[in-house]
Amino acid sequence: MSLLPEALTAPIKSALSRWFAARAPKSDSATLNLRNVYIFFSREGMLFAILLVITFIAGINYGNNLVLGLCFYLVSVWLISFHVTFAHISGLQVRLLEVTMTEAGSPVWVALQLNSDSRQPRRQLLFEFEQITNKKNKNGTNTQSSVLITRLQGEQVVRLPVQTYNRGQLELPRLKIKTVYPLGIMRAWSYVYFARTAWVYPKPEVFDWQAKYAIASLEGLPTGGQYRQGQDDFERLDNYVEGESLARVSWGHVARGQGMLTKHFADPVGHEQTLDYADMPAAHHEHKLAQLAYGALTLGQLGVPFQMRLPSDTPATTEMGNGESFAQACLLRLAKAP
Repeated sequence: MSLLPEALTAPIKSALSRWFAARAPKSDSATLNLRNVYIFFSREGMLFAILLVITFIAGINYGNNLVLGLCFYLVSVWLISFHVTFAHISGLQVRLLEVTMTEAGSPVWVALQLNSDSRQPRRQLLFEFEQITNKKNKNGTNTQSSVLITRLQGEQVVRLPVQTYNRGQLELPRLKIKTVYPLGIMRAWSYVYFARTAWVYPKPEVFDWQAKYAIASLEGLPTGGQYRQGQDDFERLDNYVEGESLARVSWGHVARGQGMLTKHFADPVGHEQTLDYADMPAAHHEHKLAQLAYGALTLGQLGVPFQMRLPSDTPATTEMGNGESFAQACLLRLAKAP
Protein backbone atom coordinates (compact mmCIF):
# COMPACT_ATOMS: atom_id res chain seq x y z
CA MET A 1 0.00 0.00 0.00
CA SER A 2 2.82 2.41 0.85
CA LEU A 3 4.73 1.67 -2.36
CA LEU A 4 1.86 2.60 -4.69
CA PRO A 5 1.74 6.37 -3.96
CA GLU A 6 5.52 6.63 -4.20
CA ALA A 7 5.56 4.73 -7.50
CA LEU A 8 2.95 7.08 -8.89
CA THR A 9 4.46 10.33 -7.62
CA ALA A 10 8.13 9.55 -8.40
CA PRO A 11 7.82 10.21 -12.18
CA ILE A 12 5.91 13.44 -11.47
CA LYS A 13 8.56 14.63 -9.00
CA SER A 14 11.32 13.75 -11.46
CA ALA A 15 9.61 15.66 -14.27
CA LEU A 16 9.05 18.68 -12.02
CA SER A 17 12.70 18.62 -10.92
CA ARG A 18 13.86 18.69 -14.55
CA TRP A 19 11.45 21.53 -15.30
CA PHE A 20 12.67 23.58 -12.33
CA ALA A 21 16.32 22.96 -13.31
CA ALA A 22 15.65 24.06 -16.91
CA ARG A 23 14.28 27.39 -15.68
CA ALA A 24 17.27 28.07 -13.42
CA PRO A 25 20.64 27.37 -15.12
CA LYS A 26 23.62 26.57 -12.90
CA SER A 27 25.45 29.66 -11.73
CA ASP A 28 27.28 30.88 -8.63
CA SER A 29 25.10 33.99 -8.53
CA ALA A 30 21.37 34.31 -9.14
CA THR A 31 18.62 36.90 -8.97
CA LEU A 32 15.11 35.75 -8.14
CA ASN A 33 12.57 36.98 -10.68
CA LEU A 34 9.40 36.00 -12.55
CA ARG A 35 11.19 33.11 -14.27
CA ASN A 36 12.35 31.26 -11.18
CA VAL A 37 9.93 32.30 -8.39
CA TYR A 38 6.88 30.11 -7.79
CA ILE A 39 3.84 30.71 -5.60
CA PHE A 40 0.98 28.54 -4.41
CA PHE A 41 -1.26 28.02 -1.41
CA SER A 42 0.48 26.90 1.76
CA ARG A 43 -0.95 24.06 3.84
CA GLU A 44 -2.87 26.54 5.94
CA GLY A 45 -3.76 28.43 2.80
CA MET A 46 -5.53 25.36 1.41
CA LEU A 47 -7.99 25.63 4.30
CA PHE A 48 -8.42 29.30 3.42
CA ALA A 49 -9.16 28.34 -0.21
CA ILE A 50 -11.77 25.82 0.96
CA LEU A 51 -13.35 28.57 3.06
CA LEU A 52 -13.56 30.80 -0.03
CA VAL A 53 -15.36 28.08 -1.96
CA ILE A 54 -17.77 27.33 0.90
CA THR A 55 -18.71 30.99 1.46
CA PHE A 56 -19.18 31.56 -2.27
CA ILE A 57 -21.44 28.50 -2.71
CA ALA A 58 -23.40 29.34 0.45
CA GLY A 59 -23.88 32.95 -0.64
CA ILE A 60 -25.11 31.93 -4.11
CA ASN A 61 -27.29 29.06 -2.86
CA TYR A 62 -29.08 31.05 -0.17
CA GLY A 63 -28.89 34.43 -1.91
CA ASN A 64 -27.32 35.94 1.18
CA ASN A 65 -25.52 39.18 0.40
CA LEU A 66 -23.71 39.20 3.73
CA VAL A 67 -22.14 35.83 3.02
CA LEU A 68 -21.24 36.97 -0.50
CA GLY A 69 -19.74 40.15 0.96
CA LEU A 70 -17.66 38.06 3.34
CA CYS A 71 -16.53 35.93 0.41
CA PHE A 72 -15.45 38.97 -1.63
CA TYR A 73 -13.63 40.38 1.41
CA LEU A 74 -11.72 37.12 1.85
CA VAL A 75 -10.87 37.15 -1.86
CA SER A 76 -9.41 40.64 -1.52
CA VAL A 77 -7.32 39.46 1.44
CA TRP A 78 -6.09 36.55 -0.67
CA LEU A 79 -5.17 38.82 -3.60
CA ILE A 80 -3.22 41.20 -1.34
CA SER A 81 -1.43 38.26 0.30
CA PHE A 82 -0.62 36.85 -3.15
CA HIS A 83 1.00 40.11 -4.25
CA VAL A 84 2.91 40.81 -1.03
CA THR A 85 4.25 37.27 -0.69
CA PHE A 86 5.50 37.16 -4.28
CA ALA A 87 7.06 40.64 -4.10
CA HIS A 88 8.69 39.72 -0.81
CA ILE A 89 10.99 37.12 -2.40
CA SER A 90 11.27 38.50 -5.94
CA GLY A 91 14.40 40.57 -6.60
CA LEU A 92 16.54 38.87 -3.96
CA GLN A 93 20.15 38.30 -5.08
CA VAL A 94 22.14 35.24 -3.96
CA ARG A 95 25.87 34.75 -4.53
CA LEU A 96 28.06 31.80 -3.57
CA LEU A 97 31.13 32.99 -1.64
CA GLU A 98 32.92 29.91 -0.36
CA VAL A 99 32.66 26.14 -0.14
CA THR A 100 34.81 24.43 2.47
CA MET A 101 36.59 21.09 2.11
CA THR A 102 35.86 18.44 4.69
CA GLU A 103 36.26 14.76 5.48
CA ALA A 104 33.71 12.17 4.42
CA GLY A 105 30.84 11.99 6.88
CA SER A 106 31.14 15.62 7.99
CA PRO A 107 29.16 18.54 6.55
CA VAL A 108 30.53 20.89 3.93
CA TRP A 109 29.84 24.51 4.89
CA VAL A 110 28.63 26.84 2.16
CA ALA A 111 28.85 30.63 2.61
CA LEU A 112 26.21 32.66 0.77
CA GLN A 113 25.95 36.41 0.32
CA LEU A 114 22.41 37.76 0.22
CA ASN A 115 21.64 41.18 -1.20
CA SER A 116 18.29 42.97 -1.07
CA ASP A 117 17.81 46.26 -2.94
CA SER A 118 14.29 46.72 -1.63
CA ARG A 119 13.62 49.73 0.58
CA GLN A 120 11.44 47.56 2.78
CA PRO A 121 13.11 44.79 4.79
CA ARG A 122 12.37 41.20 3.82
CA ARG A 123 11.16 38.99 6.63
CA GLN A 124 10.84 35.30 7.44
CA LEU A 125 13.03 33.95 4.64
CA LEU A 126 13.96 30.28 4.98
CA PHE A 127 17.12 28.95 3.28
CA GLU A 128 17.92 25.26 3.05
CA PHE A 129 19.84 22.82 0.89
CA GLU A 130 17.79 19.84 -0.18
CA GLN A 131 19.91 16.91 0.92
CA ILE A 132 20.66 14.16 -1.56
CA THR A 133 19.40 11.36 0.69
CA ASN A 134 17.28 10.97 3.78
CA LYS A 135 20.03 9.23 5.71
CA LYS A 136 20.64 10.17 9.28
CA ASN A 137 23.94 11.08 10.81
CA LYS A 138 25.59 9.23 13.66
CA ASN A 139 23.67 11.19 16.27
CA GLY A 140 20.38 10.03 14.77
CA THR A 141 19.17 13.46 13.67
CA ASN A 142 18.13 14.42 10.19
CA THR A 143 20.94 15.80 8.07
CA GLN A 144 18.76 18.50 6.54
CA SER A 145 19.46 21.89 8.08
CA SER A 146 18.03 25.33 7.37
CA VAL A 147 18.52 28.96 8.33
CA LEU A 148 15.61 31.30 8.98
CA ILE A 149 16.33 35.00 8.47
CA THR A 150 13.73 37.04 10.30
CA ARG A 151 14.81 40.37 8.79
CA LEU A 152 16.95 41.04 5.73
CA GLN A 153 17.87 44.48 4.47
CA GLY A 154 20.99 45.25 2.47
CA GLU A 155 23.70 42.58 2.49
CA GLN A 156 24.03 39.58 4.79
CA VAL A 157 26.18 36.44 4.79
CA VAL A 158 24.79 33.08 5.90
CA ARG A 159 26.46 29.67 6.22
CA LEU A 160 24.60 26.44 5.48
CA PRO A 161 25.75 22.81 5.91
CA VAL A 162 25.58 20.10 3.26
CA GLN A 163 26.03 16.57 4.61
CA THR A 164 28.62 14.35 2.90
CA TYR A 165 28.92 10.57 2.78
CA ASN A 166 31.62 9.57 0.27
CA ARG A 167 35.06 10.78 -0.78
CA GLY A 168 35.43 12.71 -4.01
CA GLN A 169 33.69 15.54 -5.82
CA LEU A 170 30.38 16.68 -4.41
CA GLU A 171 27.82 18.50 -6.52
CA LEU A 172 25.93 20.91 -4.31
CA PRO A 173 22.20 20.13 -4.06
CA ARG A 174 19.76 22.82 -5.05
CA LEU A 175 19.19 25.65 -2.63
CA LYS A 176 15.56 26.29 -1.72
CA ILE A 177 14.43 29.75 -0.63
CA LYS A 178 10.87 30.15 0.62
CA THR A 179 8.60 32.42 2.62
CA VAL A 180 4.95 32.53 3.74
CA TYR A 181 5.08 36.16 4.87
CA PRO A 182 2.87 38.02 5.73
CA LEU A 183 -0.29 35.98 6.45
CA GLY A 184 0.85 32.41 5.81
CA ILE A 185 -1.86 31.93 3.16
CA MET A 186 0.49 31.80 0.16
CA ARG A 187 3.90 30.15 -0.08
CA ALA A 188 6.48 31.61 -2.46
CA TRP A 189 9.67 29.71 -3.19
CA SER A 190 12.59 29.51 -5.59
CA TYR A 191 15.44 27.12 -6.43
CA VAL A 192 19.08 28.08 -7.02
CA TYR A 193 21.49 25.64 -8.70
CA PHE A 194 25.17 26.38 -8.08
CA ALA A 195 27.89 25.52 -10.59
CA ARG A 196 30.73 25.22 -8.08
CA THR A 197 31.42 21.83 -6.53
CA ALA A 198 32.93 20.75 -3.22
CA TRP A 199 35.73 18.27 -2.53
CA VAL A 200 35.53 15.64 0.19
CA TYR A 201 38.71 13.91 1.37
CA PRO A 202 38.76 10.49 3.07
CA LYS A 203 37.98 10.31 6.74
CA PRO A 204 41.39 9.96 8.46
CA GLU A 205 42.12 6.42 9.62
CA VAL A 206 44.58 6.11 12.49
CA PHE A 207 47.65 3.95 12.01
CA ASP A 208 50.97 3.72 13.85
CA TRP A 209 52.93 5.96 11.51
CA GLN A 210 55.47 6.91 14.23
CA ALA A 211 56.57 3.32 14.73
CA LYS A 212 56.73 2.82 10.97
CA TYR A 213 58.89 5.85 10.32
CA ALA A 214 60.76 6.19 13.61
CA ILE A 215 63.85 4.29 12.42
CA ALA A 216 63.92 6.16 9.11
CA SER A 217 63.55 9.47 10.92
CA LEU A 218 66.56 8.85 13.13
CA GLU A 219 68.84 7.57 10.39
CA GLY A 220 71.42 10.11 9.31
CA LEU A 221 70.80 12.41 12.29
CA PRO A 222 74.24 13.76 13.36
CA THR A 223 75.39 13.46 16.94
CA GLY A 224 74.47 16.54 18.89
CA GLY A 225 71.95 17.52 16.23
CA GLN A 226 69.34 20.12 17.01
CA TYR A 227 65.94 19.17 18.32
CA ARG A 228 62.67 20.98 18.29
CA GLN A 229 59.94 20.87 20.85
CA GLY A 230 57.39 18.21 20.04
CA GLN A 231 54.85 16.01 21.77
CA ASP A 232 56.29 12.52 21.29
CA ASP A 233 59.63 11.73 23.03
CA PHE A 234 60.63 13.23 26.38
CA GLU A 235 64.18 14.62 26.37
CA ARG A 236 65.04 16.79 29.38
CA LEU A 237 63.92 19.26 32.07
CA ASP A 238 65.10 22.88 32.12
CA ASN A 239 64.45 25.82 34.38
CA TYR A 240 61.30 27.71 33.50
CA VAL A 241 61.86 30.81 31.37
CA GLU A 242 59.29 33.56 31.51
CA GLY A 243 57.10 33.46 28.43
CA GLU A 244 57.18 29.69 27.92
CA SER A 245 53.89 27.83 27.74
CA LEU A 246 52.51 26.81 31.14
CA ALA A 247 51.31 23.57 29.53
CA ARG A 248 54.95 22.39 29.50
CA VAL A 249 55.53 23.10 33.20
CA SER A 250 56.19 20.00 35.32
CA TRP A 251 53.65 20.67 38.02
CA GLY A 252 54.71 17.56 39.89
CA HIS A 253 58.10 19.15 40.61
CA VAL A 254 56.36 22.38 41.62
CA ALA A 255 54.20 20.48 44.12
CA ARG A 256 57.32 18.89 45.64
CA GLY A 257 58.90 22.33 46.07
CA GLN A 258 61.61 21.75 43.46
CA GLY A 259 60.78 24.92 41.51
CA MET A 260 59.26 25.49 38.10
CA LEU A 261 60.76 23.22 35.47
CA THR A 262 59.65 22.89 31.84
CA LYS A 263 59.51 19.64 29.93
CA HIS A 264 61.28 19.42 26.60
CA PHE A 265 60.44 16.84 23.99
CA ALA A 266 62.67 15.73 21.18
CA ASP A 267 61.83 15.38 17.52
CA PRO A 268 64.54 15.49 14.91
CA VAL A 269 64.58 18.72 12.94
CA GLY A 270 65.34 18.83 9.26
CA HIS A 271 64.54 15.18 8.53
CA GLU A 272 62.01 14.80 5.76
CA GLN A 273 59.18 12.32 5.97
CA THR A 274 57.62 10.54 2.99
CA LEU A 275 54.04 9.34 3.11
CA ASP A 276 53.99 6.66 0.44
CA TYR A 277 50.79 5.01 -0.72
CA ALA A 278 52.64 1.69 -1.08
CA ASP A 279 53.81 1.80 2.56
CA MET A 280 50.33 2.10 4.07
CA PRO A 281 49.45 -1.03 6.10
CA ALA A 282 45.82 -1.19 4.88
CA ALA A 283 44.81 -3.63 2.17
CA HIS A 284 42.08 -1.66 0.39
CA HIS A 285 42.49 1.45 -1.72
CA GLU A 286 40.13 3.71 0.22
CA HIS A 287 41.65 2.68 3.54
CA LYS A 288 45.12 3.50 2.25
CA LEU A 289 43.93 6.96 1.25
CA ALA A 290 42.33 7.40 4.68
CA GLN A 291 45.66 6.54 6.35
CA LEU A 292 47.47 9.00 4.11
CA ALA A 293 44.97 11.65 5.20
CA TYR A 294 45.74 10.90 8.85
CA GLY A 295 49.49 11.10 8.22
CA ALA A 296 49.18 14.39 6.33
CA LEU A 297 47.09 15.98 9.07
CA THR A 298 49.42 14.77 11.82
CA LEU A 299 52.64 15.89 10.14
CA GLY A 300 51.04 19.18 9.13
CA GLN A 301 50.12 19.96 12.73
CA LEU A 302 53.62 19.03 13.94
CA GLY A 303 55.26 21.17 11.26
CA VAL A 304 57.44 18.31 10.03
CA PRO A 305 58.51 18.61 6.36
CA PHE A 306 57.01 15.76 4.34
CA GLN A 307 55.95 14.66 0.91
CA MET A 308 53.06 12.46 -0.13
CA ARG A 309 53.43 9.94 -2.92
CA LEU A 310 50.41 8.48 -4.69
CA PRO A 311 50.45 5.60 -7.20
CA SER A 312 50.35 8.03 -10.14
CA ASP A 313 53.20 10.18 -8.80
CA THR A 314 56.86 10.06 -9.79
CA PRO A 315 59.84 11.25 -7.71
CA ALA A 316 60.21 14.23 -10.07
CA THR A 317 56.60 15.38 -9.53
CA THR A 318 56.45 14.82 -5.76
CA GLU A 319 56.64 18.09 -3.84
CA MET A 320 58.00 18.66 -0.34
CA GLY A 321 56.33 20.99 2.10
CA ASN A 322 55.25 21.52 5.68
CA GLY A 323 52.55 23.21 7.73
CA GLU A 324 48.79 23.00 7.71
CA SER A 325 48.40 24.72 4.34
CA PHE A 326 50.53 22.05 2.66
CA ALA A 327 48.54 19.38 4.52
CA GLN A 328 45.31 20.85 3.11
CA ALA A 329 46.80 20.69 -0.39
CA CYS A 330 47.61 17.01 0.19
CA LEU A 331 44.06 16.37 1.39
CA LEU A 332 42.75 17.94 -1.81
CA ARG A 333 44.93 15.55 -3.81
CA LEU A 334 43.47 12.65 -1.87
CA ALA A 335 39.95 13.91 -2.57
CA LYS A 336 40.72 14.02 -6.30
CA ALA A 337 42.54 10.69 -6.37
CA PRO A 338 40.93 8.09 -8.68
